[in-house]
Amino acid sequence: MAAERERDRERERERSVPRIRLDLPRERRTRLLPEYDPEAFGRLSERIARFLGTGRFLVWMTLTVVVWIGWNVFAPSSLRFDEYPFIFLTLALSLQASYAAPLILLAQNRQDDRDRVNLEQDRKQNERSIADTEYLTREIAALRMGLGEVATRDWIRSELQDLLKEMEDRRDLFPSGEDRGSDVPDR
Repeated sequence: MAAERERDRERERERSVPRIRLDLPRERRTRLLPEYDPEAFGRLSERIARFLGTGRFLVWMTLTVVVWIGWNVFAPSSLRFDEYPFIFLTLALSLQASYAAPLILLAQNRQDDRDRVNLEQDRKQNERSIADTEYLTREIAALRMGLGEVATRDWIRSELQDLLKEMEDRRDLFPSGEDRGSDVPDR
């Protein structure tokens, strides 16, 4: 009886511990860092990098800096938020630059990856074109060699002219067909 209870307890413990199945994917672990879609982030960085490289960005940045400095120089003292050394402006521009550089590099890396893929596809296409060209070259050479053995119109004409001339020469030797023997036996 005690042995049976012990076996039942063992079976119960086996049921409570989940069995590791190799035919099923593992459950995802919880991560401490937030998850993000690298492709979406890459597309966003490319859009930002494209905008940073435009004249529109330079105009907006220049206007912002001019307004910032103008406000902090000409506004009443109580409304100024960044006095003459413009430390806050320097901090804002440094922060913008510190984010812009990695985003631009990320966009360039993605473009390099696309260029690499395009280059590989072009290389494969060139290899196929070269193989096709070599095949066609071999086929044309085979056709030329075979054409040398084929009777052309000019060759047939020359052969027929030779035969006609030979027949005319024989007619000159045997002017009438009666001089030759007949097919009907003598009776």
